[in-house]
Amino acid sequence: MMSSEHLTCGWLQQLLLVLVKLCFTFAGPLRPLIGTECTAKSPASYILVFTGHWSPQAFPKQYPLFRPPAQWSKLIAVSHNRHFRLWEEGTPASAGVQHFAELGVTVELMKAAKEARKKRVVGAMYRTAGIPNGIGHSSTEMLIQPRSSLLSLMVKMIPSPDWFVGVDSLNLCEGNQWKQEVTVDLHPYDAGTDSGFTFSSPNFPTSPPENITKITSQFPNHPANSFYYPRLKELPPIASIRIMRQSRSRDHQSPMSNHILPNSISPQRFSATPLDCEVSLWSSWGLCLGPCSRGGVRHRTRYILLRPANAGTPCPELEEQSECVPHSCMQHQ
Repeated sequence: MMSSEHLTCGWLQQLLLVLVKLCFTFAGPLRPLIGTECTAKSPASYILVFTGHWSPQAFPKQYPLFRPPAQWSKLIAVSHNRHFRLWEEGTPASAGVQHFAELGVTVELMKAAKEARKKRVVGAMYRTAGIPNGIGHSSTEMLIQPRSSLLSLMVKMIPSPDWFVGVDSLNLCEGNQWKQEVTVDLHPYDAGTDSGFTFSSPNFPTSPPENITKITSQFPNHPANSFYYPRLKELPPIASIRIMRQSRSRDHQSPMSNHILPNSISPQRFSATPLDCEVSLWSSWGLCLGPCSRGGVRHRTRYILLRPANAGTPCPELEEQSECVPHSCMQHQ
């Protein structure tokens, strides 16, 4: 006759097996981290157009006019699958991302992408020419394979401490179909490796490094920040990308890489961003001056930190005076 202990152990084992089977039944297969796998039968040809909207009308605060003026670096793009990330919001920047965001140097980024390509997680790498102004276009042609249907890219803002715009793992495929056209508005990101607040801040390494974060009109919440616009709910797009599928011909494929499109696409028109006047704190009151018979007057001043633009709030009075009793009269009393 079996003991109660053996019966209990056997019953627990059977219950554990049932629970394991139920878990596998309801859990189903693991889903990909980003979207679904592309099952298209053939590659797709696209043209990628990057457009800068960085103008003094849309971004009047501390707009870089010289040494150097506002401009964009070369664009770096990588096609890949879900096992690769060029960059990711909320995570620390890689050495390649840091060097590119701070200095515009692409060596480390390209090295990491080439190593990933050997492991077949990266399909191809693309780049476009830089843009010497805040407003302009650059473009490149891409051939995207089904096994690497995700697209990531970065463009550095010049000048800036470690700011860039980009796209992280944009899927150009839905099931077995390639998307015909995709347009994405771009906003600035902070790589988290330099603590500068303004476009032309000197080098000030962040120690320890922070995560990559999106820059908004309210964050960083500091009046000195070049993107701090407390009256705005959100910043207007500082750039955008447009990805258009191209028909592929076996007889003729025109190379369209690294060329500027000055007239083919008109830049978007955004309303001017109002910039309010900013003034310093009042100075200390000056000496009380004047005859004892009529009393004296004292003055204090403040100065303009930031002049208004685009119908922003005008500057208040910069000088103030008040009545007082001269010090010499106080002594006679």
